[in-house]
Amino acid sequence: MVKTASHLMNEVEARRDALVTLCRDLIRIPTLNPPGRNYLEICEMLGARLRESGWQVELIRAEGSPGDSDRWPRWNMVARYEGGRPGDCVHFNSHHDVVEVGHGWTVDPFEGVERDGRVYGRGACDMKGGLAASVIAAEAFIAAHPEFSGAIEISATADEETGGYGGVAYLAERGYFDPAKVQHVIIPEPLNKDRICLGHRGVWWAEIETKGRIAHGSMPFLGDSAIRHMGAVLEEIEATLYPALASKHTAMPVVPEGARQSTMNINSIHGGEREPEEGSTGLPAPCVADRCRIVIDRRFLIEEKIEDVKAEVGALLERVKADRPGFDYELRELFEVIPSMTDEDAPVVRSTAAAIEKVLGRMPDYVVSPGTYDQKHIDRIGRLKNCIAYGPGILDLAHQPDEWVGVQDMVDSAGVMALVLEELLA
Repeated sequence: MVKTASHLMNEVEARRDALVTLCRDLIRIPTLNPPGRNYLEICEMLGARLRESGWQVELIRAEGSPGDSDRWPRWNMVARYEGGRPGDCVHFNSHHDVVEVGHGWTVDPFEGVERDGRVYGRGACDMKGGLAASVIAAEAFIAAHPEFSGAIEISATADEETGGYGGVAYLAERGYFDPAKVQHVIIPEPLNKDRICLGHRGVWWAEIETKGRIAHGSMPFLGDSAIRHMGAVLEEIEATLYPALASKHTAMPVVPEGARQSTMNINSIHGGEREPEEGSTGLPAPCVADRCRIVIDRRFLIEEKIEDVKAEVGALLERVKADRPGFDYELRELFEVIPSMTDEDAPVVRSTAAAIEKVLGRMPDYVVSPGTYDQKHIDRIGRLKNCIAYGPGILDLAHQPDEWVGVQDMVDSAGVMALVLEELLA
């Protein structure tokens, strides 16, 4: 009997309850990052489920990666299911870590509450709903096409919320995304079920420290305030850098619209004495600040070169130094990510677009993320270009209180993923 797309969609629909249950089970494991809680538990739970269905499962600790320790080990799971004939490999990659809960919740963030067609909880949208959808998509496809060509892989990886270096980067460095092994990658990030995310802007983080000289606060003229020096830096940023960034625009379809220009956020500022401990009633000591630091988060466009991004900040600091007696600074780079964008004509893009049209009855929007996600490592380290982000969930809900994912959105996205497997492997 020839299996049709409708038959495959019936297989997905038959697993609706299993999809909701899996999403809730994933939410109930609080994989908070930082510090990296319960990573092994979630990998073991997923691995056990897939192993029972015939998947080959590996649990991989990213030893030595940033954040990895015996107390907070960085665990990843990679599962592979071989078809009956040679062919391509389609890999679904989801991160299992979630951000802190924060305030303002009206439901238990780790109960996985299902109500009014939604599943609530920290990570429901970003991105345990997408992880659950990819598992159900693969299970439905295998049921419909048990002798398919090629292979399917599903990974649950660590630390995407803090750069992905204990997750996808670690795996990519060890060949898990080698184009000879994996040909197509879908990352089920919450970009809305009718969008295909082709990539992301670039990022450069750096720390600027201004230096001064400590002295008694009653005689500040005997010292040199690093905070005042930093004020001059901030003034120069406002006067020259922000206007320059606002003039740079991209042809990348970045969402939201405001992110189609270059941006910079001053992530933090620290200067002078340390904050008093909570509950302290003591007064601060009268001292001139001899150090002040800011961390900058610069997001840049595919049309910009990373060297020019860095040079802008370096030139700004040198201008301040030339105009300000006693000014001294240190610039420390923290990390960088080059922009990435998959071509709209790439095989995984075409297959996903066709599947969205079949399931939703309309062509997708093509977007680019304002921030970065694990495509950066698959592209830059793995050298695998045929990669997109596609999954259920509304991006604006990520990291919010009462985060949720729609049940129908998960079902529809699972249907899209299953149809992509049918297009590429059946």
